[in-house]
Amino acid sequence: MKAWNGYGETKAYTDNERLPIGGYVLRVVNVRLDEGKNGGSDVLVIAFDVAEGEQAGFFKRNFDNQTQEDKKWKGTYRLYNPKDDGSEQDNWTKRRFKTVMEAFESSNPGYHWDWDEKKLKGKLIGGIFNNKEYDYNGRHGFFTNCHSLTDAQKIRDGKFQIPADTLLKNNGGYSANAAAGPDGFMNIPDGIDEELPF
Repeated sequence: MKAWNGYGETKAYTDNERLPIGGYVLRVVNVRLDEGKNGGSDVLVIAFDVAEGEQAGFFKRNFDNQTQEDKKWKGTYRLYNPKDDGSEQDNWTKRRFKTVMEAFESSNPGYHWDWDEKKLKGKLIGGIFNNKEYDYNGRHGFFTNCHSLTDAQKIRDGKFQIPADTLLKNNGGYSANAAAGPDGFMNIPDGIDEELPF
């Protein structure tokens, strides 16, 4: 058999590891503000990687191991901006936003939230991860989801609870025991970026 060009440099397909559910100290690697669509709220998209422990660098490894052309950074959290419309939902959004900013402040001594989201880059934060169900075009399963952000010291001290699996509202009969696919994020289908938090 004749050797073909580029064999040595060609990346083989591999099974990506899946981040176990639990708590992790994270470092923010990028932040952007996305404008709301169809009158929706603006969203602060916080990209992170695991900063401490045996899973440190998890999302960088995952990104480097992706072989498709449109690689995606899968370590993100979407924090919605309130609309300031006085609704009950808006009050809940305000409380969540302030809770996250106070967690940034307590995780980074000397830091104070001053409405400049770019200053979050490089900051530490605690992340609590659970399983989240998806169902798209007949494919279903679970992926590891950053459920919430908290004080990094709470993660280090083990003072957190892992939330129950986040199930679809119209579950369709799938259970938390659905079989995992070979990739680290439960075979999340392409083309559903709007439905998923990354």
